[in-house]
Amino acid sequence: MNKQQLKKIMTKAQDICAHSGGRLTDKRKRILEILLLSKTPLSAYEVADTYNKSSENAMPAMSAYRMLDFLESEELVHKLSSTNKYVACSHIACDHAHQIPQFLICGRCQAVKEIGIAKHIVQELDAVITNADYKLINPQLELQCLCKACSKLAE
Repeated sequence: MNKQQLKKIMTKAQDICAHSGGRLTDKRKRILEILLLSKTPLSAYEVADTYNKSSENAMPAMSAYRMLDFLESEELVHKLSSTNKYVACSHIACDHAHQIPQFLICGRCQAVKEIGIAKHIVQELDAVITNADYKLINPQLELQCLCKACSKLAE
């Protein structure tokens, strides 16, 4: 990601927060930047460690958790339940309507790709779950895969 792309995403993130009444403080911005620049998902502890390496003021992991919770509530980051790690939303600067986010996770290199699926697919899945006398709590799917690069290594 180049500086121009990063700047565009950060400007859009600022607008998203302002529209909802939230504040994208300097620390929150830095946390979002860390996730945007990471090639793999990061835990709150890894985010705090990365932040602390580039800052004079240390950030405890609990502060990182609070900031990640805020960024997640603004839909700027996603939490991967299977690993308890976070990724930046790949659609922050998009102008189109978003589908329901799903995640492809490479089992070898841990790279994550966010994809969207149509709302009707989740509605159909929810109907099947309801018919089985269960209630869908979270429609987010995390699919274990191999990315293209790792697939080539496996051949």
